[in-house]
Amino acid sequence: MVVLVTGGNGQLGQALQSVVGNYPSIDFVFCNSSELDITNLEQCRAVFYQFKPNFCINTAAYTAVDKAESEPEIAFDINTNGAENLAIICKEFDTILLHISTDFVFDAYFVNGKAFYDRELRLPLKSELGLLETDVPFPSGVYGLTKLQGEQVIQNIWQKHVIIRTSWVYSEFANNFMKTMLRLASERDSLSIVSDQIGTPTYAVDLANALLKIIMYCNDESIEETHYGIYNFSNEGQCSWFEFAVEIFAQKGISIDLKPIPTSAYPTPAKRPKYSVLDKSKIKKEFHIEIKNWKESLTTCLGKI
Repeated sequence: MVVLVTGGNGQLGQALQSVVGNYPSIDFVFCNSSELDITNLEQCRAVFYQFKPNFCINTAAYTAVDKAESEPEIAFDINTNGAENLAIICKEFDTILLHISTDFVFDAYFVNGKAFYDRELRLPLKSELGLLETDVPFPSGVYGLTKLQGEQVIQNIWQKHVIIRTSWVYSEFANNFMKTMLRLASERDSLSIVSDQIGTPTYAVDLANALLKIIMYCNDESIEETHYGIYNFSNEGQCSWFEFAVEIFAQKGISIDLKPIPTSAYPTPAKRPKYSVLDKSKIKKEFHIEIKNWKESLTTCLGKI
């Protein structure tokens, strides 16, 4: 079995590389953006012709959320056109496509302590466990919009897809919130962290293992039906960015003055979802995936730093 991974040098790509030893039945092909530019249809076709993958995990994305507001064409080219190219080529080669999406397709929010989604329709959450795959997307910025459009073009082109929406990804690899907090703690005595955005940190290695468990499930000939479509994955539990920072420093035994601040005190070009906790019931049921609590996975990750 051949699994082709786009964005091989990114955070999730590196996380996947760290667990390949656990999957000896898979031949992995990791491609960085120069080896496989997903915005180039012919280059995609040439790489697929060379390796003939059974599965493609698309981790390549434009993820500079604030910069996307001033570079919408670049974000659209990678997140939407790139996804479309991969869907076209996966269909040509009968390759199952696993595509990574984001909680930013939603703009959920709070009213009097209750979570809602879709600001125009003011719809309440259907699940107490968080946003469902069937909740109506309503992105508020360029990044979220281009990722949603990427989902839509895949759905329109190629049936054999598994789209994974995730949130607040961190790891020992690349740049992320956890590593930024540790770096800033070595430079400053106090930090102000947003406390009114609620979500769930996702350890990239847990996400990598979930993706590979889905592949093993899809490749199991004894299973008659593969459940294609959209799925949520993050770790279990929820917190604010402030609470995430508190836990990072508590586990590392770092003493620092942390101040909770509202989003309004830290304006950014792109608006962040106020609430992006994801209900994982579907992925646990369909693929029999066990998901760890975010604090447990943070302990594992910090142990590798």
